[in-house]
Order: sequence, then structure tokens, then C-alpha cells
Amino acid sequence: MSSSLIRRLAKDEEAANAVEYGLITAVIAVALIAALVAFKDQISGMFNRAGSDIQSSS
Repeated sequence: MSSSLIRRLAKDEEAANAVEYGLITAVIAVALIAALVAFKDQISGMFNRAGSDIQSSS
């Protein structure tokens, strides 16, 4: 790559902002997935109880 292309890319703030937003989105996605994995038994239990309540009420 030529040095002028590298300098131009380094100064491109829009590209830097896009990369930053992408990284933030990736971190949030990883945190959400980790939370779902950590609480999977509780979440499953809540849905099972809700399903049982719906079946018993009808």
C-alpha cells in the first residue's frame, strides 16, 4: 500500500467512527450472549412456569 493511502485512511474519521460503532455493537452482543448463557436455567424455568400457568388457566 502506498503511504498516501495509509495517511488518507488514518485521517478518515467516518471510517474510524464506523469501526468504533462496530466494536461497541460486538461487545454488547457478547455481553448479551454471556448473560443468556449464564441465566439459561432461570430463563427456561420462567418460560416453563408461564406455559404451565397458561395451560392450567384454560
